[in-house]
Amino acid sequence: MHPDLIPSVFHHKPFKLFLCARAATFMAFQMLAVAVGWQIYALTGSAMYLGLVGLAQFMPMFLLTLVVGHVADRYDRRSIARICQAVEGLAAGVLALGSFSGWQSKWSILIIIFIVGGGRAFEGPSLQALLPGLVPIKLFPRAAAWSTSAMQTATIVGPALGGFLYVAGPAVVYAAAGVLFLAASVFIALIRIERMPSKHEPVSIRSLFAGISFIRSRKEILGAISLDLFAVLLGGATALLPIYARDILVTGPWGLGLLRSAPAVGALTMSVFLARRPLRHHVGRSMFIAVAVFGTATIIFALSTSFILSLISLVVLGASDVISVVIRHSLVQIETPDEMRGRVSAVNSMFIGTSNQLGEFESGITASLFGVVPAVLIGGISTIIIVIMWMRFFPQLARIDSLDR
Repeated sequence: MHPDLIPSVFHHKPFKLFLCARAATFMAFQMLAVAVGWQIYALTGSAMYLGLVGLAQFMPMFLLTLVVGHVADRYDRRSIARICQAVEGLAAGVLALGSFSGWQSKWSILIIIFIVGGGRAFEGPSLQALLPGLVPIKLFPRAAAWSTSAMQTATIVGPALGGFLYVAGPAVVYAAAGVLFLAASVFIALIRIERMPSKHEPVSIRSLFAGISFIRSRKEILGAISLDLFAVLLGGATALLPIYARDILVTGPWGLGLLRSAPAVGALTMSVFLARRPLRHHVGRSMFIAVAVFGTATIIFALSTSFILSLISLVVLGASDVISVVIRHSLVQIETPDEMRGRVSAVNSMFIGTSNQLGEFESGITASLFGVVPAVLIGGISTIIIVIMWMRFFPQLARIDSLDR
């Protein structure tokens, strides 16, 4: 069927509400990231503490992965998501109160971010597993691309807005983020879909590890998830952007906001393109090429001392990254039975959290040991090496031609 003749995903009201919630929660989280990154670096002047912010977000996800999957498969995923978003909103409110009252410290920030990480640990898999039930399965690749578009739009607006609001103080940023988290909770509460009753197998060691077993049995899925994990784990430079903004590119919070938004500009452009023209052939090969471009853009960013060149390299980085994100997300959700989507999505989210949050910790440690520029440069080179290795380890992924099933 010609792409223009395929029904629109926007004919489905639950999907539109889902997009609004996704955009609101991601915008709030990006605003938090800008405010927390700038505030904790101002308090400590240490790359190590920037890395600890990532670790504080990752640990709840890592510790709760098996529990999260079972919860998402046994209970209403909408209820889980909206409760988590409400908790995140309250946590942002506490950050605002601490900054406004003057008792905020590096440790209070890390503790509250740990709580936010706990909420996101449950929220992410629940939303991932919820999405396939909002549209017909044939429309899922487009729905995944539009979901990514909403997230990237929020990722563009959120950091820029957070950077500008920070001029009025971190409390203003945190308060605005709290309102957005609560708005997302309301959007999820308004979604009305029929939830088909499913048989729940008894809780056991086997059922707890079912998501991991499923991914291990599907080599193409394992290859896609692990490729994305190692690429972002090694090649990500997000945690070090406050240092690049202040010390290398010599700019302020507004510049940090633009730097954090730049990858999302590229990602949004690419995700809108993929929503209108989904990948139809050479999907596996396209994923490897995209990750290689991601590594190359990271190298350029590492060596740049020009604000404009840095922005351009981050735009290219974001555009290439979203290709692997859409392919991975579509593979995981299309190939997974609904009764297992929570557990598989939880494992997938743990991998994503490893690459993002633990990657920030890795960046902080590496920068402390070798310096900021060498740390990012090593990450970009390592990403390209990973691509070459994974093409040999997972030939099944390279041979995937289409996402249509």
